[in-house]
Amino acid sequence: MSHAIDLVFAALADPTRREILTMLLEDDMAVTDVAEPFEMSLAAISKHLHILTRAGLIAQEKRGRVKWCKLQMHAMKDVSVWMESFGQFETVNLDAFEQFLEQQTIQIK
Repeated sequence: MSHAIDLVFAALADPTRREILTMLLEDDMAVTDVAEPFEMSLAAISKHLHILTRAGLIAQEKRGRVKWCKLQMHAMKDVSVWMESFGQFETVNLDAFEQFLEQQTIQIK
């Protein structure tokens, strides 16, 4: 479990990846649509998506010729349980997490 938590925290450490998660809160998105608002190559976005996928925060699937990304919030459960063990944190509230991601996006822009 420690390795999985490490992957989630490492994935969340990058502002681009947090913004991608915020975008995926709305709906599934094609990789090209995810890449559109960023000023970086599709290859760079693909690396970010790979890290998010490896952490279990998103799933990618091919539909026809298009690769789609879907948010997988269950990956946050282990992190939430780990944080609860300190007694100072409550279970991750997904609404609060969504608000946090939105605030991070506003700060980045």
